[in-house]
Amino acid sequence: MTQLKTTAEERPYHHGDLQRAILNAAFDVLSESQSTEFSLRELARRAGVSHNAPYKHFADKREMLAAVSAVGFERLADEMHKAQVGKTEPRERLMLLMRAYVRSGVTNPALYRLMFGGLLTEQGNNRPAIERTAAFEMRALIVSAICDGAIGRAIADTEEENSRIDTVVLALWSQVHGLTLLLIDGLVGPVDAADKLVDIMLQALIDGLSTLPSIVPASVWIGPQTAASQ
Repeated sequence: MTQLKTTAEERPYHHGDLQRAILNAAFDVLSESQSTEFSLRELARRAGVSHNAPYKHFADKREMLAAVSAVGFERLADEMHKAQVGKTEPRERLMLLMRAYVRSGVTNPALYRLMFGGLLTEQGNNRPAIERTAAFEMRALIVSAICDGAIGRAIADTEEENSRIDTVVLALWSQVHGLTLLLIDGLVGPVDAADKLVDIMLQALIDGLSTLPSIVPASVWIGPQTAASQ
């Protein structure tokens, strides 16, 4: 296997390991500092590779942060999936999914802000395609619970019902996103009451959603945009 040249301060990496090492270093720094104000050079030092090594996989810091955000979505989807494994009742599944969502956000606020904030948004509201792909699995879990009847009635997962499903997703996401930020910013608390707050807020919301009084316009997008999706 091909290995990078090493110095006394560097470690050898097999093909494919370097990118993972840089991303792991980024997650460590982000978690510890709760800030994105770090350099690729710092990540290289953390990973024990040359300061130019990150550029073998990332053109610049924004591209690296997009990859971090994508992995964040993958981890969030995994946490949400595990939270509702073995549960069959749709509303219970939805509650557990949303609990996991909020819990993930308050556990690592900097990562949450990176994933759902505007740092990676370009002019025209475009987000990196890698993010959108990773976020799809998370959305699919929520849509599955909705279609199975989490709001009181089943909704067919069809193109004809897309707008109706998007309406429910937007309402749910708005609720848990707002609650997550309120908890992160200390405007609501304590953090260890997050699960109970999620249950209370979602129960009230679901009771209203069961009537589905309106549908979002076709021009409204839900989720990170890319140029290709417009």
